[in-house]
Amino acid sequence: YMNDIEILREINQNSKMGMDSLTTILKKVTDEDFKDLLNTQHNEYQNIYDRTQELLVKNNAEMKDTPSMQKAMSWMGIQLNTANDSSNSKLSELIIQGNDMGVIKGTKLLNNYSFMNKEIKNILSDFVRLQEKNIDDLKQYL
Repeated sequence: YMNDIEILREINQNSKMGMDSLTTILKKVTDEDFKDLLNTQHNEYQNIYDRTQELLVKNNAEMKDTPSMQKAMSWMGIQLNTANDSSNSKLSELIIQGNDMGVIKGTKLLNNYSFMNKEIKNILSDFVRLQEKNIDDLKQYL
């Protein structure tokens, strides 16, 4: 069982992880169109992150950063998965997998916590839609 603040923190951490992952991946991208798309996605994650930060502050809730170990594992996973192949296709595949996990997690929250605060529900819905759009936009690079 999660309360509104925990759901908000979950969205906050996942949007931060999306930004961090894209920052790592962007260092490997040379294609300008692909880079533009990933920068746009990064900005969208930033928007969700800012909205959650604002609500956490408004509710006097302490913010929790993504655990260091999780960040390190994510970074290492990206490095290992792109060591021999950092093509647009491989990078898209990694990002799609991350977005897919986010869609599943977000949809489960929406389905199981229908009583959540309307503003939080709107942010979560936007976050799920963003990740679905990211997946669709990246398919052309596979």
